[in-house]
Amino acid sequence: MIVPNWIGGVWKVSRATDTVPVINPATQEILAHTPLGTVADVEEAVAAAGQAFVSWRKTPAIERVQYLFRFKTLLEAEQESISRILTQEHGKTLLESRGSVRRAIQMVETACGIPSLLQGESSEDIASGIDSISIRRPMGVFAGIAPFNFPAMVPFWFWPFAVACGNTYVLKASERVPLTSVKLFELLAQTGLPAGVMNLVQGGKIVVDALCQHPKVKGISFVGSTPVAKHVYATGCAHGKRVQALGGAKNVMVVLPDSLQTDTWQNRTLRTAVESVIGCAGERCLAGSVILCVGDKAYQTFQTGAARIAEQVCVGDGLASTTDMGPVISATAKQGICDLISRAVGEGARMLFDGREGVDALPGFFLRPTVLADIQSHMEIAQKEIFGPVILLGKVDSLEEAIAWINEIPYANTSTLFTASGAAARKFAYEVDPSMIGINIGVPAPMAFFSFGGSKESFFGDLKAHGKQSIHFFTDTYTTLYRWYDSDASIWGE
Repeated sequence: MIVPNWIGGVWKVSRATDTVPVINPATQEILAHTPLGTVADVEEAVAAAGQAFVSWRKTPAIERVQYLFRFKTLLEAEQESISRILTQEHGKTLLESRGSVRRAIQMVETACGIPSLLQGESSEDIASGIDSISIRRPMGVFAGIAPFNFPAMVPFWFWPFAVACGNTYVLKASERVPLTSVKLFELLAQTGLPAGVMNLVQGGKIVVDALCQHPKVKGISFVGSTPVAKHVYATGCAHGKRVQALGGAKNVMVVLPDSLQTDTWQNRTLRTAVESVIGCAGERCLAGSVILCVGDKAYQTFQTGAARIAEQVCVGDGLASTTDMGPVISATAKQGICDLISRAVGEGARMLFDGREGVDALPGFFLRPTVLADIQSHMEIAQKEIFGPVILLGKVDSLEEAIAWINEIPYANTSTLFTASGAAARKFAYEVDPSMIGINIGVPAPMAFFSFGGSKESFFGDLKAHGKQSIHFFTDTYTTLYRWYDSDASIWGE
């Protein structure tokens, strides 16, 4: 099967001649082939979106969201089938896939509130006899470039808000996991959404660059690695576009001794922190990576506990009910993680549990969780995004030292503090650089009605994803000043 494009309300075959295989990372079965799309594919999609915008922007917001209400109903009815497709092409467990589909539905729910969220501002008598009104107006065609790790969730951070605001959209799915998007567009077609409002283009770098450079594309939303985020941001801005580019991460979690004060607290803190690292096989931008323990007691507790939990994790096909963790996305990704572990040991990290062992009999790209201790801030593995199930343990003497460690890292996506102290929590939230912060929460992912995005090397742009900032990204503000005269000539000063 060659994965098709959806352009102007019709499934179409790409003009591309080159393809890449879509591989089930648990079995290495080839599921389909993704065409590496062309500039002509992008031109056709943008043209369809541009034509649709003429009438779509005139459609009242209350009518636009009716299509989203219908879509939400279809998503809820088909969430299990979507989740199974996602697990097959990505590898994450079925439970994790269901969670990401649920998040997508929440985005649609929030976007259905656009008739209220889109309201502007007004004030009378800003000067004598003059009133002023500001409205938020859709801008035209927007585009999204999605990553491989959350094909059923990340695109929904953007397009439901863009479309509900009155724009039209072109989505480029990840060439590694396009089948989830195809299924979602099949459902979207059932809503009766006017042709051209939503379009799907398959491809790689050629398609990305074409979208970033196209004169009729008003803005770009991107999620992926920091090097590509920088490229998308620089290219899009150079061509006069709004850009929100979410990049990589190196998320640090800090454990204070008071979060381990009882057996219940200790178990909860241990499992929350470890799950943050190994959930989705570590392939998420909100995954914890380094766990900094303040003091010897906390450090010893985490060394023993993390190794015990890692040893108990059952890896396998994500469709199996007994599987706790699925594979990583590819053989290349697996080798990169293994190489990084080897270099860390060479730099002085101490191996507590080696997840590279015990997976040779499995057919896919599997790793078990690895636990490394004695991590130092200067080590490569302490600075670089791993995107794999590697638990890094380090010890510091104080919360101040932990905060300094966090703020020296070039990435600043999320950070978590485990504590029972409100004062410590406030200090942490006040002083750390990452802009998404968890207190006793391992994966501090904002809900759809709050905005999402990091800082420093983790985010490039001014307005972040979903929430209120999303409304501002997908609209422009128009302000009109009104003064009316009656028939009394004296008001003219005569």
